[in-house]
Amino acid sequence: MTAVLEGFDLVKRFGATVALGGVALRVGRGEAVAIMGPSGSGKSTLLHCLAGIMKPDGGEVHLLGQRIDTMRERERSALRRTRFGFVFQFGQLLPELPAEENVALPLMLGGVSRGDAVRRAREWFGPLGLGGMEGRRPGELSGGQAQRVAIARALATRPAVVFADEPTGALDQATGHDTMRLLVEATRGNDASLVVVTHDPQVARWCDRTVEVRDGQVLASAGYGAPLPPGGHGAGGYGDSGDFGDFGDFGDFGDSGVSGVSGADGTATRILPGVNG
Repeated sequence: MTAVLEGFDLVKRFGATVALGGVALRVGRGEAVAIMGPSGSGKSTLLHCLAGIMKPDGGEVHLLGQRIDTMRERERSALRRTRFGFVFQFGQLLPELPAEENVALPLMLGGVSRGDAVRRAREWFGPLGLGGMEGRRPGELSGGQAQRVAIARALATRPAVVFADEPTGALDQATGHDTMRLLVEATRGNDASLVVVTHDPQVARWCDRTVEVRDGQVLASAGYGAPLPPGGHGAGGYGDSGDFGDFGDFGDFGDSGVSGVSGADGTATRILPGVNG
């Protein structure tokens, strides 16, 4: 499987505390990886390093073969807007904007005109079961609807990787099940990779692989792969990731275009906004 996102021997310290102790992670194209571990395990720090929010003290992060941890902040911010998508536990939609403008926001921040960005954003609402809700503000949406809007925003700019922090944590079981189904299938249909942080084994089961971390180290990886050993840049290695902290300014959002949702037989069906939807 072609690697899209890779972390090699990642080390991060906060004073005398070692948050990451030489962690490695490889995420393949179109792969969904669940990251599980207790609070304080290093998940949040690793995620921030992988997403270019935080620079590691040691090791390297590569996206599509390009090293990103040595980029300047301006370059990493642009990368987060265009090549990464983010779905948060509570959506983090802007309350004063209608749903369609929340989805269009990453496009506008990337230089797309408001008219074109909103037009492209609207194409997502039918495929994600949000038809007729384009003009609603977040306060007028249910929790599940708001998370679907967040998924659309995370895919609006065609990212390589979508990071999801406890995406079902604020939802009831049935709504969470549907949200996770849409998230996994939409990212796969768009050929994007997915990294999900969760404490819920039922959520993790939607993913191709589950990685368990504790104390800044990988303990286990279930699925088609195993952790890379320290110093290992070879094929087949995996690591861990983490909860989202305070993400920062909205110039950091990154998102994408074609989503996939399941057909009647339960298989992933490629949906082009405005074509199949």
